[in-house]
Amino acid sequence: MESSEQDRVWAETQASPEFQALKRKFRGFAFPLTVAFLAWYFLYVILTAFAREWIATPVIGNINIALILGLLQFASTFLIMWLYERHSSKHLDAASEAIRAKVDKELAK
Repeated sequence: MESSEQDRVWAETQASPEFQALKRKFRGFAFPLTVAFLAWYFLYVILTAFAREWIATPVIGNINIALILGLLQFASTFLIMWLYERHSSKHLDAASEAIRAKVDKELAK
C-alpha cells in the first residue's frame, strides 16, 4: 500500500468521531490524575525543602512524617496505575480495538 493511502486512512481515523471520543475518554481520566499526582509530588518536595522540622517529626519510633509521605508517593503511584487499568479496561480497550480493526480493514484493501 502506498504511503499516501496510509496517510489518508490515518487522517480519516484521527478525524473520526470514534477516535475523538476515545481521546476525550483518555484525556478526561489522564489529565486530571496527572495534575493531582504532580501537585502531590511537588507538595512533598516543597515540604522536604522548606518544612524540614515538621516532616522530621517522629510518628512511631524512628518513622517520621517524611518517611510516611515518601512511602505514600509509591502507594499513590500504584493506586494510579490500578485506577488507569480499570478505566482502560472499562472505557478504552473495546473502543480502541474497534478502531484498530477498522484501520486494519482499510489498510488491507
